Amino acid sequence: MYISETRGADAAKGGVAGRGATLRALSGNVLALGMVSLLTDISSEMVTAILPLYLFYQLSLNPAQFGLLDGLYTGATAVLRLVGGHVADRFRSRKLVAGAGYGLSAVVKLGYLMAGRSVPLLGFMIGLDRTGKGLRTAPRDAMISLSAPPEAQGRAFGVHRAMDTAGALMGPLAAFGVVALVGAAYDAVFVVSFCVAVLGVLVLVLFVREPGGTARERPKVSLRDSVGLLRDRPYRRVLIAMLPLAVATVSDSFLYLVLQRSVGLDAGWLPLLPVAVSAAYLAAAVPFGRLADRLGRSTVVIGGYAALLACYALLLVPASPVILVVVLALRGLSYAATDGVVSALAGPLLPEERRATGLAVVQTGQALGLMVASWAFGVLWSAQGSRAAVMVMTGALCLALAVAVPLLRKAQA
Repeated sequence: MYISETRGADAAKGGVAGRGATLRALSGNVLALGMVSLLTDISSEMVTAILPLYLFYQLSLNPAQFGLLDGLYTGATAVLRLVGGHVADRFRSRKLVAGAGYGLSAVVKLGYLMAGRSVPLLGFMIGLDRTGKGLRTAPRDAMISLSAPPEAQGRAFGVHRAMDTAGALMGPLAAFGVVALVGAAYDAVFVVSFCVAVLGVLVLVLFVREPGGTARERPKVSLRDSVGLLRDRPYRRVLIAMLPLAVATVSDSFLYLVLQRSVGLDAGWLPLLPVAVSAAYLAAAVPFGRLADRLGRSTVVIGGYAALLACYALLLVPASPVILVVVLALRGLSYAATDGVVSALAGPLLPEERRATGLAVVQTGQALGLMVASWAFGVLWSAQGSRAAVMVMTGALCLALAVAVPLLRKAQA
């Protein structure tokens, strides 16, 4: 079902049907996957919150080196999203593939302890952590999409992303609390992160079910079938539109470092900056999901990147505490309007038996774009300074929007 059909169905059914769709979106599977993501994000964001502090200040990496590791964290294992999506569809076991990804990311938290101060080992562990994320993301999103009716895709992803973001909100707070208790002993953060990640894996095993019937009841998907997805014009437009937008997106780690330095915050407060982003994301995730189902998911995605553009523009004005808060809020709102909504937009364009693969292709493109963006921003910062780097990325995002807006609107039509 295309977006225009979804939107028309919602309008015809009215408010009562809309509330019914919301209830159907809140299936046990969506809630269970939301709880898995909540726990996993607490674990992941504990590590993410301290990595800039650890790498930039304790290990004294320069911006180009930091950008290299940050890009690796974001997208170096992006191809595994394709592997995870295709394997999940091919062998008709999305839960198993997602579980393998969650399990790998949990074990890697202990790997950070072994890496110590070795930058190459840290890079290796970061790669393994992202391998886990690459394997699990597309199968998980496919299970969410298949657990909700077409007219409630935005609501389902909104609920999931709200729970996911609640974990992202608690993760930096937990890391900050651990560091406050034990000082700069980052080993304690890694141990607590591992324990929380294990809880997430247990919830997945015990409470998440495989949607769409048993494996025997679903047809196998060949590689040729998966490649054939690119022949679908609306889906191809979404894929092409998301690539330049990803390349023009500054990573959150760099965003926090730019803000921290421009405002003059003590480095110890750096782990708390993601909390404001997560709070804005959490507040807007469900409302934006409902709005996407009513107004059109492409419209909400475009609005999200417009908010990101405003975020970058504010980085170029004289810094102040008010600017800091507004920038973080805009970043959170842009996440709420794009993260789950992109999956809700692409999911119904794909057949059920190839949904994980199709979502993986979109997510891989985004991850590779973000990796390039981190490397480019790090090099620009080292060569010309952070302000020049922000100016270049702001211009790039304007161009990316000029390309993406007509493609997304046609995908919706």
